[in-house]
Amino acid sequence: MWLQTRMYLLIAVMFGILYGVLVALGSWMGWGGTLTYVIMAVVIIGIQYLISPSIVGLTMRIRWVSEIEEPELHRMVSDLARQAGLPKPRVGVAEIALPNAFAFGRSQKDGRICVTRGLLSILNPDELRAVLGHEMSHIKHRDMAIITMLSVIPMVLYWIAWTTMWSGAFGRRDSREGGANITVLIGLIAFILYFITNLLIYYGSRIREYYADKGSVELGNKPHQLASALYKLVYSDARYKGREEMKRVEGMKAFFLNDPSHAYEEIRTLSEIDVNRDGRITEEDMLLLRQKKIKLGAGALLAELFMTHPNTLKRIHILSSYAG
Repeated sequence: MWLQTRMYLLIAVMFGILYGVLVALGSWMGWGGTLTYVIMAVVIIGIQYLISPSIVGLTMRIRWVSEIEEPELHRMVSDLARQAGLPKPRVGVAEIALPNAFAFGRSQKDGRICVTRGLLSILNPDELRAVLGHEMSHIKHRDMAIITMLSVIPMVLYWIAWTTMWSGAFGRRDSREGGANITVLIGLIAFILYFITNLLIYYGSRIREYYADKGSVELGNKPHQLASALYKLVYSDARYKGREEMKRVEGMKAFFLNDPSHAYEEIRTLSEIDVNRDGRITEEDMLLLRQKKIKLGAGALLAELFMTHPNTLKRIHILSSYAG
């Protein structure tokens, strides 16, 4: 419930910020200018809604697989969809070696769950099911539609900032004293809010990852199975040498189960959870972790502000609260 509440509050704050800027702009420029930005926001949301699945599919080299090709994958997805009360999503395999998983689509009926070829090679069946449960939860929570909708707000604020500062600084001076200065001030405020709303988008993305982790447990997966999958992903990502492939999928990492670009920094702290050093996280490891207080350095906390995913140690620590 606290995750839901935080997401709803975030949506209210984001649209409150946009509404406030549009009202201020409308008061100064007239309703015509405000209406332009509202129409622009609706158009951008519509375009993103329509084309984003195609962009993801092409970038990630997804091949939609049949039940004959991947029977176990289909069986797990079918079972999870039934438990979640959703139509069965399309099942795909991204033909890349970087291990990860992701879900996307325009709606619950248009859900799509994909795993990379690299992921299938490192997880056992229980860990894979936990990962698929996480992705199924993203579809159930309509995460992609919410993040797509929210991501338009920084775009609109940036456009407002750019156009108002430009017109105020270089446009024709009107007869009102200080009119240009006020226009520039509105632009500066819009630019500051553009930066803040970008941080809020990252915050919302991190909330939805926590929410999907919990959703996977609610679909019957053990917390340590998802934690073990995350541990293996971070370990594999830290060792991954395909830098060109990593660059190619950089724009898609918000869809991933974890952020591979931060794996190297995270692996040291995660290895401390693996008490018996067997390369996975067990239920006993999780119960021990639950009794500890984790502390991240100032650098890690600051870096997380600009990340689409929570720090993996924090994620696993919260998962440990569901163990037992």
